Amino acid sequence: MVVKSVNITRITNLLIVISAILAIYFGLYDHRKLFMLFKPLTTILVIALLFFTPKKSNVPLGRMVTISLVFCLLGDVLLLFKDYFLMGLVAFLTAHILLAVSFIQYRGFYKNWITFLVLFGMAGALFFWLQPWLGDLMLPVSIYMLIITFMAWQGVGLYLREMNNVHAWIAMAVLFFMFSDTLLAIAKFKTPFYFSGPLILATYWMSILFIANATRRIVLESKE
Repeated sequence: MVVKSVNITRITNLLIVISAILAIYFGLYDHRKLFMLFKPLTTILVIALLFFTPKKSNVPLGRMVTISLVFCLLGDVLLLFKDYFLMGLVAFLTAHILLAVSFIQYRGFYKNWITFLVLFGMAGALFFWLQPWLGDLMLPVSIYMLIITFMAWQGVGLYLREMNNVHAWIAMAVLFFMFSDTLLAIAKFKTPFYFSGPLILATYWMSILFIANATRRIVLESKE
């Protein structure tokens, strides 16, 4: 059973990487229809890592993270269309809230204020730098940045509290998520930069892939 689970995980991860590479390629060379196929497909495959976790596993973290990834998928689809940017932002905002809640439920609220000052300091500097270009989206963007930074604070806290490989994956994941959204904000509100699309997608999928694999490991190790 363990060997079978490992094989399924490896195969699914391989399919995710292939799908992500294809999505990035088609997006880079403006193959719109194929990009619209492989972008959501990649996130669906990430969700599959948790969806097919053995049913006897009973960890709330797994369920909450799965739901958050579904909202990421919704955000992926909405952001394919410029007119739905704000709705996509709301979908990802919901995903970040669910991830933060899942981390707190899993190991409790993290209270290290040095980490808080570092993460919120970087987010605040980015916000004030982008502020002149935010326009009517200043309020939703500020709320979004507060929530994702809070989520990252709790995710990094898991590793600082208990330093193991699984928590390291989560810490890297939340930092990749912040980095991806930083690149997206710069590209959208300040100025698009060379290779911004591939970098945004690559760091985003690395983030949710690390989160899904870490959560799957936690769930399997906690199986009843």
